[in-house]
Amino acid sequence: MQFSESWLRQYVNPNLTTEELSHALTMAGLEVEETRPLAPPFSQVVVAEILEATQHPDADRLRVCKVNAGGETLQIVCGAPNARVGIKIPCALVGAQLPPSEEGGKPFAIKLGKLRGVESQGMLCSGNELGVPQEADGIMELPADAPIGQDIRDYLKLDDTIFIIKLTPNKADCLSILGVAREVAAITGAKLCVPPIKTQATSIADKVAVKVEASDLCGRFAGRVIKGVNAKAKTPDWMVRCLEGAGQRSISALVDISNYVMLAIGQPTHVFDLQKLKGGLTVRWGREGEELELLNGQTVSVAPINGQAVGVIADEQGLESLAGIMGGNPTSVSLDTQDVYVESAFWWPSAIQGRSRRFNFSTDAAHRFERGVDPEGTVQALEMLSGLITEICGGQLSPIDDQVIQLPERKPVRLRVARAVRVIGVPLTADVIASLFDRIGLTYQREGDEAFLVNAPSYRFDIEIEEDLIEEVARLYGFENIPANPPIAAQCMLGTKEAKRGIHGLRHAVAARSYQEVMNFGFIDVDTEVQLAGNTNPIKVLNPIASQYSVMRSNLIGGLVQNLRQNLNRKATRVRLFEVGRVFLRNPDAAVGELSIAGYDQPVRIAGLAYGSANPEQWGIANRPVDYFDVKGDVEALLAPLEIKAQPLEHPALHPGRSAELTIKRRGKEISLGFVGELHPKWQQAYSLPSAPVMFEIDWAAIQEIGLPSIAPISKFPEVTRDLAVVVQQSISAAQLMDAMKSSKQPLIKKIDLFDEFKPSEGRMGGMAVTEKSLAFRVTLSDESGTLQDAQIEPVISSLLDAMSVKCQARIR
Repeated sequence: MQFSESWLRQYVNPNLTTEELSHALTMAGLEVEETRPLAPPFSQVVVAEILEATQHPDADRLRVCKVNAGGETLQIVCGAPNARVGIKIPCALVGAQLPPSEEGGKPFAIKLGKLRGVESQGMLCSGNELGVPQEADGIMELPADAPIGQDIRDYLKLDDTIFIIKLTPNKADCLSILGVAREVAAITGAKLCVPPIKTQATSIADKVAVKVEASDLCGRFAGRVIKGVNAKAKTPDWMVRCLEGAGQRSISALVDISNYVMLAIGQPTHVFDLQKLKGGLTVRWGREGEELELLNGQTVSVAPINGQAVGVIADEQGLESLAGIMGGNPTSVSLDTQDVYVESAFWWPSAIQGRSRRFNFSTDAAHRFERGVDPEGTVQALEMLSGLITEICGGQLSPIDDQVIQLPERKPVRLRVARAVRVIGVPLTADVIASLFDRIGLTYQREGDEAFLVNAPSYRFDIEIEEDLIEEVARLYGFENIPANPPIAAQCMLGTKEAKRGIHGLRHAVAARSYQEVMNFGFIDVDTEVQLAGNTNPIKVLNPIASQYSVMRSNLIGGLVQNLRQNLNRKATRVRLFEVGRVFLRNPDAAVGELSIAGYDQPVRIAGLAYGSANPEQWGIANRPVDYFDVKGDVEALLAPLEIKAQPLEHPALHPGRSAELTIKRRGKEISLGFVGELHPKWQQAYSLPSAPVMFEIDWAAIQEIGLPSIAPISKFPEVTRDLAVVVQQSISAAQLMDAMKSSKQPLIKKIDLFDEFKPSEGRMGGMAVTEKSLAFRVTLSDESGTLQDAQIEPVISSLLDAMSVKCQARIR
């Protein structure tokens, strides 16, 4: 919200400086983002009139002007193409200081000088040279009644300050000068002086028939006919200054008046050219196949998308306006317009929200309607608009046709004094709270000193529950007046949940292995979701903030790959990234809950990506690319003490043969944890990656339970190791052999490690076929009761060989 301080002080004028007023607004929850002067500082520039303009004797593009600046006639050489006799212009006298031509430059001083041999006693200024916006080229032309010799800063009222306020979505009532003035009056106690809105006299009986078909779109619709307007009338300077202070340029009188009303009291209105309307108007939802050319020249379709309809206003020949968003070109007013139909309506916020984003633009009207506009101010805005039009453009008014279909039902909100005191932390009394409510314009019924039953005004959409009232009390009392007392609470030692893993501990563990955490949106583009998740039916976002965020992600690796590309574009050579976040999956059996949505699962996943060299570059270790086993080792270290097993996996994003599904056995069942693997070569090429990253993704819910640690004494007796080399078919994995050996359940075995693999290259080598391979395991045995003897060891080794022979057709090498 942007406005000039002078406009605000017309409504409320507290005895505060600009800085004090800015601070007071910020401390009341209306954050003042910026204050800046309306125009940069300059001096000795006055209103002047050109008395004579002749051609410069030695320059085709220069003129020698005789100027009356309120004293002696000055001779000024000027190159502006519009310099002519009779116009009034800003004139910088000798000694004037003008704003610098570029940011950070020095002020420009006007001196007595010569241009091509002719003396120049000043400078005729354009608006841009004074730091005042100007659309036309040349020097600034002032109105004919501008008083000669008056300081231009006083005449144009340039000694003003622009306020830019950053409003939270719940403060829609402050999207107007009136709304901000109410807040200032409540904060400072200054008197609120709202200009009265008079009921306009009518002289014609014309009427445009309006039918509201969608009560869930429009709750109130008011309109009237104004005939005989002069659309070419000049917008008053005071109104132009108000609009410019609010960041809007003057367009035409009818458009300017509509914008002024919206900025002044917060109610957007619209002006139709009556001659272009065909028959009556219908307020309804848009239909399939309908299109409308908007005032900005864009042609849009209003067909419902994903169940979201768009409100329209239509006449007998077609669509005329997007309800609450933007008018249509077919009925737009122009300088030739003579008769108009003006409307003011209450559009339900839910019927406007998200529609502008669908069309990739935003309007001031939609910004207000989607947050909530006062339904009681509909007719007042129309009266104000009508009065200004007839005052500036003339015309005759018809009676207002006001249709009230369905307005919001505002229920009283109960505030408990004790609850407010507990939340705010200040011992407020009922009398103090009552005085604060009076200042902000809330009506109430007191229940003694215990509670209030509050009726919020129609323009306060944000007051619905008790907490909203507590917030009002806190900010009006003054956040700076609330003492910063440390909280007092009983301290107790909580036991550590050793059987469960904490998410923050896992984050630290991943970061300790040189991975850096990233945070991505929960949305992603369709192509990445299809390619890297194999999800051909993604969950679509109704109103995506951008095309690359149009669907919800079903895994985390798509975002990590995009992060990798961004890092590579910045010349990174070694990248380690991880993310902890939610993914979104369809599940018809999912029930609604406090943190869940019916039909969808939102599990938390941990994903990581490694790219580049396995180790940071140094002289002591040979440089090599990171591979599957490096990342699998990282995952095993992170998931310890869980014993994970890797099995072959086919995944749309991963390289076949260089990827695996990770599982654990829990309560006799195999549970999938996630996967680890190298990016598929086709996606490596598609994403223009010099080499393939290795990635993993783990389901957080599956790894939380780690169980309690088991305690066992350390044997006093030496361990015994035996090496077993067996020959199996190459299709048999080492994990299968490990499972076979563990199935023998020998208590003396402490651990089994794979330490060698051999595959023949051709023919038969060492008694092995090409289709076979040799795997060597080191078995460690120990007994707490004594030193192991061969008689105890041999049966154990034999049972291991038998198990591998039966289950994997292994033979000893």
